[in-house]
Amino acid sequence: MVRLRVTTKALPEHNRRHNRSLLLQTLLHDGPMSRADLARESGLTRVTVSDLVNELASEGLISELGPRPSPRIGKPATLIGLNENAYHVVSLDLSGDDRFVGAIVDLRGTIVQRAHAELGGAGGADAVELALRLASELVARSTVRLLGIGVGTPGVVADGVVVSAPNLGWAGLDLAAAFRREFDVPVHVGNDANAAALAMRTFRDTTSSFLLVEIENGVGAGLVIGDTLVEGKGSSAGEIGHLVVDENGERCACGRNGCLEQVVAVPHLRARLAAAGADRRAGVLTDAGRSLGLALAPIVATLGLDDVVLAGPADLLDGPFLTAVLETVRSRTLATAGGPRIVVENDSHDLVVLGAAVLVLSSELGVA
Repeated sequence: MVRLRVTTKALPEHNRRHNRSLLLQTLLHDGPMSRADLARESGLTRVTVSDLVNELASEGLISELGPRPSPRIGKPATLIGLNENAYHVVSLDLSGDDRFVGAIVDLRGTIVQRAHAELGGAGGADAVELALRLASELVARSTVRLLGIGVGTPGVVADGVVVSAPNLGWAGLDLAAAFRREFDVPVHVGNDANAAALAMRTFRDTTSSFLLVEIENGVGAGLVIGDTLVEGKGSSAGEIGHLVVDENGERCACGRNGCLEQVVAVPHLRARLAAAGADRRAGVLTDAGRSLGLALAPIVATLGLDDVVLAGPADLLDGPFLTAVLETVRSRTLATAGGPRIVVENDSHDLVVLGAAVLVLSSELGVA
């Protein structure tokens, strides 16, 4: 969360870094513009803008695109644009139930290349080695400078350390350090659902406050309130996968019975669908959606959320599952203007890799 009390003085270099980020972010989200446009949009003086534009251009981060087309008489303004290929980011999503997914991402959030590695039930040190090999493959493919490596992983993550990720057999694992030993670039590791939420806010048209629930090998949530990612004490906010929804349910990897993860995570849900047969498919999905709705309703009511995003396989989440989630949440919360909007984003792997790239962009360039 944002620090509420100011405890240190602002130094000149802080202001300059902030203003650099402001210009880069403006060009990222609003597209090419002139120096005068940048001054108006940012509120900075033209002298400051010109100075920063020259600095950023010398680093290759922005470039002149030529004169703006204009019917007016006189010299047209020169457009400045973000150079999306100034750097690449290698991003990994380790949330899949059957494979790790990776990509090379440019500064605009375009996926340049993709790769994946079959998980094959790997856990512990084997899973770490698999992730490192996938990253190495992508690093070798990158054709421009690397800004860094971003990793979205299941579990509670604090300062690059995976505190607990039961499905991968990780506890107290300094995943960032493992990557830094292999690669001579900045490395940033975050929770997969938090990464997906960052991708939604940076590269999708979303409101400034929403809850994203990622449903893959596990279940986790990313919460954005007022354009701030809420990570909670010990970075444990959003760990809804281990809320107990059925005390008589199946044993979970965390050691408890009947966790939400056992009901709605992809491998468990697919297994129940296979056992039930085609005629019971809708019923299985409805029951799972209702369980998720019961878990989400108090969260939605407490925070007053109007937007919830479900990220995961469309063949599972669209249809009866989504309908049951929506009906359950709306029936258990105070209806305001039709109740919360709940939608499905079926490219959860893309969201996580893009969010892992945002971890790098925000840390290294101040852009999100």
